[in-house]
Amino acid sequence: MLRTIFTIGLFAVLGLFALRLVFGIMGGLLGLILILFFWALRIAIIGLLVYLVIRIVSPDTAQRLRERFSSPRY
Repeated sequence: MLRTIFTIGLFAVLGLFALRLVFGIMGGLLGLILILFFWALRIAIIGLLVYLVIRIVSPDTAQRLRERFSSPRY
């Protein structure tokens, strides 16, 4: 009976260690993913602003950019 109690306790401690390890890694990965997402968002906003300025200043250049990046490639 004492052996069973110690076995259950050992599995409980191992389970807590495993949970801490998994959620510790997951937290770090989640933080990294959020940082990368916000960097990508900033780059997309800057690209949009640059495109809008080009579209206002030089519509022909904006048309060429639109054709270059939206046309299907064969």
